[in-house]
Amino acid sequence: MKKILFVLLVLVSAIACKENNTTNNNNEAAYYCPMHCEGDKTYSEQGSCPVCKMDLIAVEKKAEKTSTSAFTDMSIYNLSSTWTTQDGNDIQLRDLQGDVLVMVMIYTSCKAACPRLVADMRNIEERLSENTKNNVKMIFVSIDPETDTPERLKAFAKENVMDKDPWLFLRSSEENTREFAAVMAVSYKEISPIDFSHSNIISVFNHKGEMVFQQEGLGVNSDNTINHINDAVAAM
Repeated sequence: MKKILFVLLVLVSAIACKENNTTNNNNEAAYYCPMHCEGDKTYSEQGSCPVCKMDLIAVEKKAEKTSTSAFTDMSIYNLSSTWTTQDGNDIQLRDLQGDVLVMVMIYTSCKAACPRLVADMRNIEERLSENTKNNVKMIFVSIDPETDTPERLKAFAKENVMDKDPWLFLRSSEENTREFAAVMAVSYKEISPIDFSHSNIISVFNHKGEMVFQQEGLGVNSDNTINHINDAVAAM
């Protein structure tokens, strides 16, 4: 529980609005960010979002949608980073909303811990019912984006028979990867051009992008992880 609270504090820090932003949440406010970077926060003047820099949209045009699609402060969907899949498609984390996410950070050239994390993810996936799998994405996030190109991730997925749903592989810039690792409470450090030391953590996020559980270690009992995934799917 302490680890999840720490992760949530990191996420809030990553997405928090600076105090000097000009905002107004009363009836006089007239504009909002189309990406909902700051939830349902509105602005009294037209301009650009201080987070993603997109032009603000008049509330009168999509007021109802704004109130129903905003993310909570604890959601990873507030992060504006762009990621590339093993198929070469660019996405943002908010594109994954609606499914329960089971995520782990690895690098494909790893010969020690990562193969065991892959095995742990496979074990979790195999224990899910077919109905549950239809509402879950099993996601590997690379901590070595320089080596783990989309082509390499695609090959790795095929090698491990993980090239179909619910499996997904993601890579991004070093900066985005560091930010996401902080949110996941994952520490990693390059110790040679082809080797990293890193935390071994599998995280579960509900369909709103809020972390609900973390499994730490290699080859550990995954009963609690399965239970939290099932609970998250049931709550959708």
